[in-house]
Amino acid sequence: MSYEFRELLKKVGSGPHTSENLTRQESETATRLMLLQEATPAQIGAFMISHRIKRPTGEELAGMLDAYDALGKKLPPIASKIPVMVMCNPYDGRSRTAPLSPLVAIVLAAAGVPVVLHGGDRMPTKEGVPLIELWDGLGVNWKTVSLEQIHAILQQTGLGFVYLPHHFPLAQGLVEYREQIGKRPPFSTLELMWNPYAGESHLICGYVHPPTEGMFRDAFALRGTTLFTTVKGLEGSCDLPRDRTAIIGMAAGEKFDRLTLVPRDYGFAAKELPLVSNEDLIDQMRAAMRGEPSELMQATIWNCGFYLWRAGACTSLESGFSQAQAILELGQAERKLQQVIHAIEACRSVLSN
Repeated sequence: MSYEFRELLKKVGSGPHTSENLTRQESETATRLMLLQEATPAQIGAFMISHRIKRPTGEELAGMLDAYDALGKKLPPIASKIPVMVMCNPYDGRSRTAPLSPLVAIVLAAAGVPVVLHGGDRMPTKEGVPLIELWDGLGVNWKTVSLEQIHAILQQTGLGFVYLPHHFPLAQGLVEYREQIGKRPPFSTLELMWNPYAGESHLICGYVHPPTEGMFRDAFALRGTTLFTTVKGLEGSCDLPRDRTAIIGMAAGEKFDRLTLVPRDYGFAAKELPLVSNEDLIDQMRAAMRGEPSELMQATIWNCGFYLWRAGACTSLESGFSQAQAILELGQAERKLQQVIHAIEACRSVLSN
């Protein structure tokens, strides 16, 4: 048993009247002891549920991110005129609406905006569709290459994916506790803020509940993270909604602006695409990359147009929408996908030899 961890557990687990928030250093210590499994399973489970009940603070999340930075390897910087866009989606996936992030990432990369995604397999308690399954369906196997090779692929193609079980096994070791406690612990918030890239980056953080955005901003202020975008997205993802106003926060330096995008103002209003089988969704994605008109293609253009503009790759939302549509209709997204597949195959060939 870790007596050091027990003292931290007592602070967060003392109930609504006497529990205390941890300092940034204390939170870093607690997270480190959990990642290294120096705290016992009983202590880790108790901490997770107690911390959920208490609710994490921005300072505590900053400390948790410090521990992730200390113990997890990061992708080294690449040469890029545009900061790498790191899109942070909930690890427990989607259960109601169709995920767009892989297709959006492909289009952005084809436009010269490098993108990094991260996540794992199906994860408690939601057990929704994770992004890695969609990448697999598209023929992109991120699971078999090392972090060093992901870095080379990112440099070559503008796309990368950090796969938790392979690239950050210490964090993967905490996943089983989610199922055992039956609730999402504060680590699920941490994952919406974690940046596995070491160079100049632009964090995109999806969320569901408005207080979460305040935690993001508090933690980022403490850590000196100044370029980020918050999105009240579909099921907490980075995907912009089409059946309601998109609520977006945009930080750059010391400035934070609020943007509300009304889809009908730009001709994109529609019902959200329901979740279908992975096979059907992959077929729809491939059709969109062939430029075949569909609601999925429209949803992709809506998202990509915003992100191209936000990344500084175009001067207006309207030009972003036009650029995204052209990338799909001209087959540039399909060619980018094939480039990524070939880059991964080349890495696997080196490994087999």
